[in-house]
Amino acid sequence: MSRASRLNPTELSVIGIDIGKDVFHIIGFDPSGTIVLRRKIKRMALVATFEKLPRCIVGLEACLSAHFVSRTLRQLGFEPRIIPAKYTKPFVKGQKNDYNDAEGIAEAALRPNLKLVSEKTQDQLDLQALHRVRSRLVSRRTATINQIRAFLIEQGITVRRGARALRNSLFAILKERKDEISHA
Repeated sequence: MSRASRLNPTELSVIGIDIGKDVFHIIGFDPSGTIVLRRKIKRMALVATFEKLPRCIVGLEACLSAHFVSRTLRQLGFEPRIIPAKYTKPFVKGQKNDYNDAEGIAEAALRPNLKLVSEKTQDQLDLQALHRVRSRLVSRRTATINQIRAFLIEQGITVRRGARALRNSLFAILKERKDEISHA
C-alpha cells in the first residue's frame, strides 16, 4: 500500500480538487509538500469524504460547479480557494491528467499573491444564468430577423434594421406581393 493510500488526516495542509462532471480527483499535501492523499471520488461522495478530512485550504479550478463545491466545503469548515484556470497551468507537471491537474491546483492554492475568483452565491449564479439565457434568446431573434431581411433582399425588398421595422412592414409586404410569393 502506498503512502498516499495510508492517509494520516493530521498531516494535510492543502488539497487540490480537479472537478469533473461525475468524478473528482483529489490530491493532498502535508506541510512539507509531500503527497499524502490521492483519491478519486464520485461527486455524490464529496461531503462524506471531506467530513473525514482535517480542515485545511482546498484549491479548486474555476469551472461550472466550482462555486457550489466551494460553498459546500466552506460549510464543512474548509477554506476553499477558486483559482482561474490560467493561474493553475504553470503548476501542472508532466503529462496532462486529472491527478496532475489536482496537484497543480493544490500548489497554486498555496500561493499568497494569487488572484482568486470570489465565491458566488446561489442568487448571483441564478441571475447570471438568467442573463445568459436572455442574451442567447436576443441573439437568436436578431439572427432570425437578419435572415428574413436577407430573404426579402433577394426578392428586391429592403426593410430597415430591427424587430419593430420588420414587424411593421412584413404583413404589408406579404399582402402586396402575395402573387409573387410561392405557397410552398
